[in-house]
Amino acid sequence: MSSTVYRGMGAIPEGLGPSVVTIGNFDGVHCGHRAVIAAVVARAKELRSRAVLVTFDPHPAVVLRPEKAPKLITPLPEKLRLLCELGLDAVVVLPFDVELARTSAREFAAGLLHDRLHAVEVHEGENFRFGYQAAADIGGLVELGQQFGFAVETYEPVFVDGAPVSSSRIRAAIADGQITLARHLLGRTFSVCSTPARGRGYGTMYAVPTVNLASYEGLLPAHGVYVTEMVIGTEQFEGVTNVGNRPTFGADSFAVESYLLRFHAIPLDETTPLRLTFLHRLRGERKWPSPEALKVQIGTDVGRAERYFSLRHAMRQRQAGATLGSVV
Repeated sequence: MSSTVYRGMGAIPEGLGPSVVTIGNFDGVHCGHRAVIAAVVARAKELRSRAVLVTFDPHPAVVLRPEKAPKLITPLPEKLRLLCELGLDAVVVLPFDVELARTSAREFAAGLLHDRLHAVEVHEGENFRFGYQAAADIGGLVELGQQFGFAVETYEPVFVDGAPVSSSRIRAAIADGQITLARHLLGRTFSVCSTPARGRGYGTMYAVPTVNLASYEGLLPAHGVYVTEMVIGTEQFEGVTNVGNRPTFGADSFAVESYLLRFHAIPLDETTPLRLTFLHRLRGERKWPSPEALKVQIGTDVGRAERYFSLRHAMRQRQAGATLGSVV
């Protein structure tokens, strides 16, 4: 089931409720987020209500603390794609601006939760804060629920490797190139959605096995070389991706450049959707003494990537065999 997306409070239909609601930024849609969302969906079914998620665009920090605004793990289109796969009936995207930032907790609860969504339950993490200057906490939400007729369910953080899962922790892991840790925290691989870079000579049929991503405003991993997969349109290619400034060639020129294994000619232009998934970090970026030395290193990187994919294929075959055996 795909969710209905409502952009702005005024877009919410009058008859949407009763509803079970969760509110937050949900950047990354990580395993902690999904635990709460799964509970919201299950509870909404029990209560014969709508499961509704409320999020914001842009991230509130862009308005409140622009100098500290984080690069997003999941820019809005990707966040909505992930959220709409989780069984929610509706996702409400509220434009975050100065007016919304100045809305008191009581006004927010009355206008959105009571009047628009007809909330019967609100589910939030124990650190949830809302309203003007984040003045209200979970205790404040409970008090407002008593006034406006909704119950409040609270959740402790999900822990991975001895620490709570959070969007900020995931951003730090990705920014440091810790792709494996980020995967554990997200509960899935980390991907970037973009298009091919402009001015690269992409034509109707493209036959060169390297693709550069267009300029990307979201979060990228630390400079270095990674084992990756790229989906181009409807086709998937294994590959090796360099994120960085290509210092061997002199002046810095940042690029996210992917070398695709077993590539074949494919329709490609500057509007073709790309999804680049980071699987494993091979090494950091460095300046090589010559382009020839870099070429040798690229050969080594490709060989290590080939071994990675070979092991992964073998593991998947063993898992499929074990599953088949248990069924038989």
